[in-house]
Amino acid sequence: MSRRTPALIAAAVLLPLALTACSNPEGDEPAGNKAAAKSDGFPYTVTNCGVTTTYKAPPKRVVTMNQHVTEIMLELGLTKSLVGTAYLDDKVLPKYAKDYASVPVIAKEYPSYEQVLASNPDFVYGGYSSAFTAGDGRGREAFEKAGIETRLNTESCAKADTPMETLYEEIREVGRTFGVTDRAEAWIKQAKADNAATAEKLKDLKALPVFVYDSGDKTAFTAGGKGIGNELITRAGGTNIFADLDKSFGDASWENVVARKPEAIVIYDYGATTVAQKKKRLLDDPALADVPAIKNKRFAVMPLSDAVLGVRVPAAVEKLAAQLHPAATTS
Repeated sequence: MSRRTPALIAAAVLLPLALTACSNPEGDEPAGNKAAAKSDGFPYTVTNCGVTTTYKAPPKRVVTMNQHVTEIMLELGLTKSLVGTAYLDDKVLPKYAKDYASVPVIAKEYPSYEQVLASNPDFVYGGYSSAFTAGDGRGREAFEKAGIETRLNTESCAKADTPMETLYEEIREVGRTFGVTDRAEAWIKQAKADNAATAEKLKDLKALPVFVYDSGDKTAFTAGGKGIGNELITRAGGTNIFADLDKSFGDASWENVVARKPEAIVIYDYGATTVAQKKKRLLDDPALADVPAIKNKRFAVMPLSDAVLGVRVPAAVEKLAAQLHPAATTS
């Protein structure tokens, strides 16, 4: 595969726009087209994680990096805009499988800068800040210099600790960017209704102390008090025992796990280590023998892709609530 330079990519992106502009023999855009553009919500200016962009029209050639942003695009009916995708944590939801199969996978994990450019995108959408690691050549500035716009999922830069509202705004801004505002608002409306229905089922229940086990041996890598992972637990009728950890994820000592006496353990399911192996590690540790969740073998399981800022969240709240409070959530 030939190596494409940023200058060539920028030219490739700009050429169709130039041809379109020249197609009008008068040299000016008809007033009707200008009115249509305004009625469709363009130009649209948005500031995303410190980067301000004005879109004159929806992006047409998109590369996504990380599963949850790929699924946002698929949920909003934007499959035909995708020219490449990368980095799944687990399988996409069955409802997206057919559409996902039609999108080229350009890398199993993060692609190189050159791999992204080879797809000739005009927009790159990353799920985690690591998607745009400057040291790997994929910084947002590098794409900007190549004439390629970017977006980072706002969980990576949200300052206010209102993750569900951050999710709604993420969907709303992506919908606006791609000219599918109605689809985005319909999703938000349904998500709010689903969240309200789960809350109604749990309203009279006492919250259950919960420990999230992501991974770790010498220390426990767990969900902290920031981000959607913590809010998932709260909305599902639990209390995160490490909510005082001032970040989305972090390490906790096993001594603190014991001292805080979780009554349920949520295991994040992803990667090479299976849920069964994680359970065995916890059950076989003599230091954890007196933890109520271990004594009662009370575990819940969540795919990692359920616990990040994406379209799975409302259903994930309901599924986790059903595991923590089965009697209350059974219809």
